[in-house]
Amino acid sequence: MGSSDRLFSTQRTIHQILGGGLFADVMLWRQKNQTAGILVVTLAAWVVFEVSGYTLVSLSSNVFLLLFTVLFLWAKSAAILNRPAPPLPHLHLSEEVINEAATLIRNHINVLLSVFEDIALGRDSKMFIKVALSLLLMSVIGSVIDFLTLGYISLFFVLTVPALYERYEDHIDTYSLKSYRKLQHLYTRFDAVCINKVQKWILEAKKLS
Repeated sequence: MGSSDRLFSTQRTIHQILGGGLFADVMLWRQKNQTAGILVVTLAAWVVFEVSGYTLVSLSSNVFLLLFTVLFLWAKSAAILNRPAPPLPHLHLSEEVINEAATLIRNHINVLLSVFEDIALGRDSKMFIKVALSLLLMSVIGSVIDFLTLGYISLFFVLTVPALYERYEDHIDTYSLKSYRKLQHLYTRFDAVCINKVQKWILEAKKLS
C-alpha cells in the first residue's frame, strides 16, 4: 500500500508515530500487564467515585492526609527507636525537566492560538467546520455523561483504538480514505453551491442598499 493510500500518508508504523518507547508500548498493548493495570486501576477509581459519592478533591485530600500521617508517624517513631527513616526518593524537579515541560506546553498553546486566529479571521473554512463539529459533539456528550465517565471512556479509547488500528491498519486505511474522499466531494459541492449563493445574495443586497 503506497503512502497516498494510507490514513496518515507516511511509511512510519503506528508505533513510530506514537513516539516509540514505553508510552507507545503501553498504548499498543506490547506491555500487556501495564496497560491492563492502568485500565483496571482507572476502572476501580471510577467505581469509587460513582458508588461512594466522593469528589476528586475530597478523595485526594483524604488519601494525602492518610499518606502524610503514616509517613510522619513512621519518621518520628524511627527517630525515637533508632530505626531507618521512610525510604523516600529525593523529591526534586530539575530545571531541565521544567524547561522541557514548559516548551511542550508553549508549543501546544501556540498551535491552538494559531488555529483560533485563522478561524477568527476567516482564513480557514474547513478548520472552522471541524472545530465547530467537535465542540458541538463535546457539548452533546457532556450533557449526557459526567466528566469522570467521559475521562474513563476517553482513556479506554486511547488504550484500545491505536492497538486495533495497528492490527487492522490496511482495512481501516482503505475504508477511512474512501469515506474521507466522499466527504471531501460533498464539501466541495456544498462550498460551490451554497456558499457561492450566499455570496451572491450579499453582493445583491449591497447593490440594492
